[in-house]
Amino acid sequence: MKAEFKPGTMVYPLPAVLVSCGESEADYNLMTAAWTGTVCSDPAMCYVSIRKSRLSHEIISRTGEFVINITTEKLARATDWCGVRSGRDYNKWKEMKLTPVPGRLVKAPLVEESPINIECKVIQVLELGSHDMFLAEVVNVQVDESLIESETGRFDLSLAKPIAYSHGEYWTLGSFIGGFGWSVKKKKRK
Repeated sequence: MKAEFKPGTMVYPLPAVLVSCGESEADYNLMTAAWTGTVCSDPAMCYVSIRKSRLSHEIISRTGEFVINITTEKLARATDWCGVRSGRDYNKWKEMKLTPVPGRLVKAPLVEESPINIECKVIQVLELGSHDMFLAEVVNVQVDESLIESETGRFDLSLAKPIAYSHGEYWTLGSFIGGFGWSVKKKKRK
């Protein structure tokens, strides 16, 4: 038997990311977001949805750029803290001892402590109600070399220990199940 809920956001878990924005150190800001994801692979595109009242909404609306910084177990406290404090009242970078570094193709800063930084340029803003969706083209991705296997060049996200958000809680990710297509892959003969 199933219980019914009022229509709502039930697609969980979601990535918990730090979104960085701003054009100069004086207006750099960070915010935590879970309303984010991939929308297209060619061209590479993603989105972040932000409430209109947020400082980051104001900054991204003005600059048209942001960076999605993947968070990890080590960044969990900063991720939560940046989600409950406003950049109008705090310098989140200093409070959480995070390091802003220049993006290569955007003016928005990257979080140095994040192992994956996704530089984005807004191509469209969709007004959706409580949030506006900033649809963006991915113009550059920076990945910590420790996540790339030296022999194969394979990217291994599990080494970063990313975190996810689900119904007001942060979680680590579980065990590996299989690679894409594993359910139909033919077994090798011995």
